[in-house]
Amino acid sequence: MTAPEVARSLDAFVTKTITPEPRDGNPPVRIAETGAGMLNSIGLANPGRERFLAEVLPRLRELGLPLWVSVGGFSASDYAATCSLLEDVTIELNLSCPNVDEAPEGAAEIVAACRESTQLPLYAKLSPSAWNIAEHARAAESAGADGLSLVNTLRGLALGGDLRPVLGSGTGGYSGPALKPVALAAVYACANAVDLPIVGIGGVCTGLDALELIAAGASAVGLGTILFADPESPARIRGELAAETASRNLGHPLAARGLALQSSRETVV
Repeated sequence: MTAPEVARSLDAFVTKTITPEPRDGNPPVRIAETGAGMLNSIGLANPGRERFLAEVLPRLRELGLPLWVSVGGFSASDYAATCSLLEDVTIELNLSCPNVDEAPEGAAEIVAACRESTQLPLYAKLSPSAWNIAEHARAAESAGADGLSLVNTLRGLALGGDLRPVLGSGTGGYSGPALKPVALAAVYACANAVDLPIVGIGGVCTGLDALELIAAGASAVGLGTILFADPESPARIRGELAAETASRNLGHPLAARGLALQSSRETVV
């Protein structure tokens, strides 16, 4: 399948992260396979905000899909300025890239700045590295986020046969099947803590993986690493999800939403 064909097999398309200025990204090697996933250290390589808006976004609209634009930056004003220029998209704020320097402001401050700059839907993408991720979710909700994306990658390291780091930058973001329990825990904790819609992301390879994230509290599920290994996975996973749903006598996958949650709304961290 070509890249546009893969994209059109999805229900929505999320862009790579856009920053105000063009970025070449981190030095190669940028991707390394591991036993249960992969590491990437792309370093937010992208054409920059101006070129993205003028050239890339119009081409993406030709896909005919709902578009989510991942917005990054190195200060709250970076994020807010990009958000103010976007139209007719959902914005995903990349607040937790593990292989670049972060903005000095906290996630809540960035969300608040972006909320002042746009009325478009804002989803905060949070790091699974925070033990108290539920508190981060509450802060994002209070600052004006419309939803959460859970989770971003974890920082990891791969060594080669010479016992030196494989990636040019040393460490990178770890994704793939082994990330699913981490994503489940984050979705579960945040769904208990806030009333925001959650996109569950991390280690989805099968329809059952997707259903489990929904049961933990997600209202949508994102695919990532699996698309490298199996570009036709969206259709397969969609079919498996329908079968898993039917086998449990649920009329729709979202009928499973929150089944794993505690009956009370006590904090889970």
